[in-house]
Amino acid sequence: MTFNFNQIDQTRRQMLGRVSTGLAGIGLLDLINAGRGIAGQSAPESVHHPAKAKRVLQIFCPGAASHMDLWEHKPMLDKMHGQPMPGEENLVSFQGKNGNLMRSPWPFVAGGNSGKAISSMLPHLSKHVDDIAFLHAMLSKTNTHGPGCVFMNTGHDSEGFPSAGSWVSHALGSENENLPAYVAIPDIRGEPPNGKANWSNGFLPAEHQAIMMSNQMPIRNLERPGSIGVGAERDTRALLDQMNQRFADRHPGQSELQARVAAYSLAAKMQLSAPEVSDLSTESAQTLAMYGADDSNRLKSAYARNCILARRLLERNVRYVNLYCASRASGVDGLLNWDAHKTLKADYERHCPVFDQPTAALLSDLKRSGLLEDTLVLWTTEFGRMPTHQQGTTGRDHNPDGFTCWMMGAGIKPGVSHGATDEFGRRAQSNPTTVWDFYATVLHLLGFDHQRLTWYHNGLDRRLTDVHGDVIHEILA
Repeated sequence: MTFNFNQIDQTRRQMLGRVSTGLAGIGLLDLINAGRGIAGQSAPESVHHPAKAKRVLQIFCPGAASHMDLWEHKPMLDKMHGQPMPGEENLVSFQGKNGNLMRSPWPFVAGGNSGKAISSMLPHLSKHVDDIAFLHAMLSKTNTHGPGCVFMNTGHDSEGFPSAGSWVSHALGSENENLPAYVAIPDIRGEPPNGKANWSNGFLPAEHQAIMMSNQMPIRNLERPGSIGVGAERDTRALLDQMNQRFADRHPGQSELQARVAAYSLAAKMQLSAPEVSDLSTESAQTLAMYGADDSNRLKSAYARNCILARRLLERNVRYVNLYCASRASGVDGLLNWDAHKTLKADYERHCPVFDQPTAALLSDLKRSGLLEDTLVLWTTEFGRMPTHQQGTTGRDHNPDGFTCWMMGAGIKPGVSHGATDEFGRRAQSNPTTVWDFYATVLHLLGFDHQRLTWYHNGLDRRLTDVHGDVIHEILA
């Protein structure tokens, strides 16, 4: 068929005017799609295989929590304490020259029925070792906190990439129409290094970034203004519903515009659901005591209440919850997070009691309620620490060459240790594990092949695992 251009009765000016109108329509379509995302209407991916997990809890201890002082016992550090590390006697690391080998300030004790050695500073968590799969040979690309945190959360060491929670939100969508699919719970001490980049949506639609909330910081801008009564707000919503329904009846094919309406409907629902989920007044005194939520230590009680909030979000089928214990560095190393450069013993005797009891109570609660059967629990930090002390201090410098993370819950083989660092804890030696392997395994348990879960961006099919990653089958049940 031949098209006759003479049939077009328009001037050049008219044609250009219509082109500009078309471009405006494209812009409107983009806004519509954004609204669809906010409303949670974007279609989730179909799972690639049967899933073991429905939701994820990721506990993050920023500051590079020391593996050989918490999770991985190194008897050789006790034996060679105070001696140079063989082969690296003049080692210069992140903050300068290192001194001699330094044993952990605390003994390791046998935990659970398996007898897995764990620091005596974690007496409550030691009861859970039989359910945990430890990854003792983790590797990072960087020895700097900001990029390290972002790398551990996104699989990339620069900002601008979607976090793991954003990928899961994109892949699975929401199971609760009244709450976000992805929530980040920052510590009372502040945000982690690189802040919101740790839970950013990156180049994914904006709906997939985490909503920040905590027990001490409810979601902002949800409160009804004091000048507007309950009845007036109810009547206003009823009028809007009536107008929106009339519009929908007149334009039955405008599903995209209706999605924008649903976005505001979700915001209205969250006015009721978000305060309810963060209201701990319904928790029993026994539960509060189990978590340490009424402890005299303000930092511990605040983190404990965030642990309870995390459990309540998971109970309501929020897909991904990031729970932080500690924040970014301050002018004093190790004061606000696990970055113990100068005084390891004093720093960890401040942080471990904050972390131990509330986290253990959260794990116990998930197990007791049956949520652990389809909830995947992750414990992460950005990298490890050196087995030596920094010269002139009693602290440890950064070590990206070997550290520990762990998994627990849905689809995870309980009570196993995968990989190990060398006899001093300096480098990953057996079964080294990358961040990409870690998230390939997470996505596998959620029902996805990490190589097929992609988003086209700047000419590339991007993914959480970049161009790397293998599922760690050894830790799967």
